[in-house]
Amino acid sequence: MGKKHSPFYRIVVADSHTKRDGKYIEEIGIYNPLRKEETRLSLERASYWIERGAKPTETVARLMKNWERRTYESEGTDRDDGEGAG
Repeated sequence: MGKKHSPFYRIVVADSHTKRDGKYIEEIGIYNPLRKEETRLSLERASYWIERGAKPTETVARLMKNWERRTYESEGTDRDDGEGAG
């Protein structure tokens, strides 16, 4: 997706045996590296598929981690990641 010098990506759940640009099971988000405010990701749906054996690519795993951190910061809540409580 996108056009020259304007990258735009869909974050999808796809079977590993399908073509890269082929059919996908579900679209769980979009990523626009030039306009971060347009990035969307459903962590709920991503978690659903990961629980059922899906494996995110390194890039999607990094996006999920960043999205989760950004979500917590925007909510203004403290995140309990299990470190330093002790």
